[in-house]
Amino acid sequence: MLVAPFLLVLFIPFSPSSGAQLPNQGKAKDLPIATNGQPFPWDRMRLPQTVTPVHYDLSLHPNLTTLDFTGVVRIELDVHEDTNTVILHAKQIKISSVHLLAPEGIKPLQVLEYPRFHQLALLSDSVLTKGRKYEVQLAFAANLSDSFHGFYKSSYRTSSGEVRVLASTQFEATFARGAFPCFDEPAFKANFTIQIIREPRHIAISNMPKVKTVELPGGLLEDHFDTTVKMSTYLVAYIVSDFASVSKMTQHGVKISVYAVPEKIDQTAFALDAAVKLLDFYDDYFDIPYPLPKQDLAAIPDFQSGAMENWGLTTYRETGLLFDPEKSSASDKLGITKVIAHELAHQWFGNLVTMEWWNDLWLNEGFAKFMEFISLDITYPELHVDDFFLAKCFEAMEVDSLSSSHPVSTPVENPTQIQEMFDDVSYDKGACILNMLRDFLTPEAFEIGIVRYLKRYSYQNTVNSHLWESLTDVSRLKHTEFCSKRKTQSGASKWYSGDELDVRAIMDTWTLQEGFPLVTVEVRGREVRLSQERYLKTDSPSLTEGFLWQIPLTYKTSASNTIHRFLLKTKTDVLYLPEEVDWVKFNVDMSGYYMVHYAGEGWNSIIKLLHHNHTALSGNDRASLIHNVFQLVSIGKVRLDAALELSLYLSRETEIMAVTQGFGELVPLYKLMEKRDMKVLENQMKSYIVDLFRGLIDQQEWSDSGSVSQRVLRSYLLLFACVRDHAPCVTKATKIFNQWKDSDGTMSLPVDITMAVFVIGARTPEGWDFLFEKYRHSLQMSVKSRMKTAMAVSPLQDKLKWMMEQSLSGEIMKTQDLPDVVVSVSKNLHGYKLGWDFLRANWHTLIKKFDLGSSTVSYMVTGVTNQYSTREMLDEVRSFFGSLTEETGSEMRCIQQTYETIEDNIRWMDKNLPLLQAWLDKHSRRVAHEDL
Repeated sequence: MLVAPFLLVLFIPFSPSSGAQLPNQGKAKDLPIATNGQPFPWDRMRLPQTVTPVHYDLSLHPNLTTLDFTGVVRIELDVHEDTNTVILHAKQIKISSVHLLAPEGIKPLQVLEYPRFHQLALLSDSVLTKGRKYEVQLAFAANLSDSFHGFYKSSYRTSSGEVRVLASTQFEATFARGAFPCFDEPAFKANFTIQIIREPRHIAISNMPKVKTVELPGGLLEDHFDTTVKMSTYLVAYIVSDFASVSKMTQHGVKISVYAVPEKIDQTAFALDAAVKLLDFYDDYFDIPYPLPKQDLAAIPDFQSGAMENWGLTTYRETGLLFDPEKSSASDKLGITKVIAHELAHQWFGNLVTMEWWNDLWLNEGFAKFMEFISLDITYPELHVDDFFLAKCFEAMEVDSLSSSHPVSTPVENPTQIQEMFDDVSYDKGACILNMLRDFLTPEAFEIGIVRYLKRYSYQNTVNSHLWESLTDVSRLKHTEFCSKRKTQSGASKWYSGDELDVRAIMDTWTLQEGFPLVTVEVRGREVRLSQERYLKTDSPSLTEGFLWQIPLTYKTSASNTIHRFLLKTKTDVLYLPEEVDWVKFNVDMSGYYMVHYAGEGWNSIIKLLHHNHTALSGNDRASLIHNVFQLVSIGKVRLDAALELSLYLSRETEIMAVTQGFGELVPLYKLMEKRDMKVLENQMKSYIVDLFRGLIDQQEWSDSGSVSQRVLRSYLLLFACVRDHAPCVTKATKIFNQWKDSDGTMSLPVDITMAVFVIGARTPEGWDFLFEKYRHSLQMSVKSRMKTAMAVSPLQDKLKWMMEQSLSGEIMKTQDLPDVVVSVSKNLHGYKLGWDFLRANWHTLIKKFDLGSSTVSYMVTGVTNQYSTREMLDEVRSFFGSLTEETGSEMRCIQQTYETIEDNIRWMDKNLPLLQAWLDKHSRRVAHEDL
């Protein structure tokens, strides 16, 4: 599953965060009692292994008028121990009958329900014998869910205003149990044969191709789908809708189809071509043929996450799949291609080989995130996807630098904890440590190892160690060759120490403990002293103790372009350079998931290098230095004025990753001040940033020329300049908006400039209303998305409030967009109080709609609060979240992260505001002097 691609409003970094561990939820506190008052025969959250499903025969009849469904499921079981009880899952489903289909005949079973763990117990008065096969049959009924998970209702409005309803599924992580009784854990893999009853005006699609359609009495039709391969319940999918589709065949003979609402089917061509290209790529890369005859991609009008990897039927937000060559931007193209690459990678990583339990979710998500970049680098080189990978590592570090972070692989029991695993640590940190391992082992060895892993564990479930074993095997085969190769490349004999490389020993330090290392480097002549500690934004030094990583260090020096390598396995170590050098840069291109502090004169030599010859280092190296130096200010390792001196070089920077990281470190400083009413200093800081990038902003063309990275950067810079009232930008954008408005929105705008133009237009009530009318009637999802963001950053408070209320009701603005709207409003100087009030007032509705522990709820909590920096606001936030119960989210990890973030902001402001004021005063005097 891809977590929703939430907007980075005004390019202000937020910390999309994870959520909390609930205490001891694995076991019922008291003897569980079923709903009928009888003792329930099982007291654990996880199901017993006594019986396992082999095959499900599932027949469903959704009614899109009454918004409910009925069904019958027949489950073939393997019995591993004599028992008279079958425990499985069901949630908010009415069970009307249950029968055991045994060799001796059919007989009814008693049913007990234990809603707290979403469990059913089927009781037989005769023993189910070990080694024999049985079938249970359950008839059931339920309402279509009005949230975004389970078997749920979605709707859309046609251009003539007619509302049409469809039903779709979202079962990851624990929502299949809300659609049919099942063994809803990833290790209980089985085959599924599905039949769906529908009206002739609809179509039904599922994981497998349709094999036949049967006419039923009353004019209904029943579609029968082929039996699936062996898979987990969370990957089952079916949709009943009036969608249209387009199709193509891959070179390997797989039929690819893209489904969308009929009026948007003309926006599917790009996604169809991308899916064909990417499925062929993975087929070859993994050296394992895609095992199904077809792969459907469906754009769902209401969808909470970004996309979902259901086997053979991947589902997406409309913005994640639909592309209009005339109206969609370069970043839309990049985003859509990445989402498709992510979900198709899952067809192998996740679907074919599945983590045994949700504690190792990163084996699915970290890999899929990582493969986005590997696959697009080869299939779509023109997208320059490498320019965007580092941002993932910076985002992960933001969460991972808090004491409330969690290991990549961490114990989870209940559905809330499982939901909380879908965070930046599982996705982005997972991808970044895989990238580090690939660089460490070499891409060739890494590829051989992961292919071996996929082949060895096809249709099975795995744990962390299975992956490390597969990669260690390859390392052993190649060990001698690698050693000699590395020595030749670098002269560093300590890349592999000892006789054997133990991948597990290295990677356990990255997956089984939270956080990441800060490596301190001190150069004395030819001697380089190294030490490592946990990087942690906290007042409590005791929390950094006891952490040790095996760190694959890379470095280059002023003496040569060779990348040197050194495996740091101890707290401190020393390495020797062949000669004395002017500078040394560790973590080359930031291929490693760690920060570096240059002690002694180290930072001064780097600042000097950047000021005099910044292109001696790559764009990624420069971005990582900007990131590291400002992050080190947070923990008192570097003075703020040193970091600001380094930032001065940015006036000559042109590469996207370094420029956006410059913004990423500088913009939050004035955002903190905006929430403190410090107008003078805030405006000084804003002026400094505009002046720093003025040259780059002013040379931007108001057109769609250049590479993808240049176009993404242009959109970014013009938006920033207009929001910050840079006069040339505001004048140009105002003129273009007025022309566009005078043409009643028919004038064609260069896509890259639309955000800047819309934001300026939305500042007046007339402009806002015009934009809203165009939003209402547009069928272009990417255009609607940009309009929505522009409207949410308007200074018009009544409009901001209205927008949030409308998004919650879901009539005119989709409820799926509410999180983006609330966070956008909260980042807005004129709306941050409105955002906080809205979150509090509607908390219970929001957690019901978006689900406790979900990345969406975490995103709203952190997005609304992470720019507060006063004790008054901290008290207010603590007071609200402290009043919640465990059932309403008090234990969520994102709440702990919120407290930590605000405390860190307070510490930063208390310590650094005088320094910032002094430096900005000195800088403005320096600039004034130079101008004379």
